[in-house]
Amino acid sequence: MNTGAKVIMNFLRLGLLSIFTMLIVAMIFPSTAWSETRTYTAEDLDYVLVLPSARWRSINGPGIDSEDTEFRYDNGDAVHLRIRRELVNAEVTVADLIQRRQTLDRAVLLGYVKEKIEPFDGHLSGARYAYEYVTDGKPTARLIYYLEANNRIIYRLEFAGSLDRLRQLSDQTDFIARSFQLK
Repeated sequence: MNTGAKVIMNFLRLGLLSIFTMLIVAMIFPSTAWSETRTYTAEDLDYVLVLPSARWRSINGPGIDSEDTEFRYDNGDAVHLRIRRELVNAEVTVADLIQRRQTLDRAVLLGYVKEKIEPFDGHLSGARYAYEYVTDGKPTARLIYYLEANNRIIYRLEFAGSLDRLRQLSDQTDFIARSFQLK
């Protein structure tokens, strides 16, 4: 085989290897490979986060009537994200907040089932707490990320929707929580 043919063969192998690598990355990280990420912030917010898909859209920003920021993932079966900043006493921990939440939810939510509480690391560290319950006869789930900004401020990223949809979006909820950072 002459030198020109060898160069062409090596070029084709490299091209096929590149295509194969891109396909593997797309299969491993589907939410980021096929969609656009968007950074979300507002002038009156002290944080920034990244939304991994155009399907996430802001439906309510903080204002006079509410300090919450809300988003919706709409693909037939909607998932809501609410972000709240909680001012706590210096001795209150993320574990304390989760325990309070569990006590309240156990008392008022029909069919309440808690899942494992897991430590969570991103730009801000904290914990991830998930639970299920029944509302209007349908199984519903919540996934809450408690992210500690300092010993007085804890951010709560609360995802709510159908159990199946939240499980399908778990890579995106983790992505959003990991991207959450202070300005």
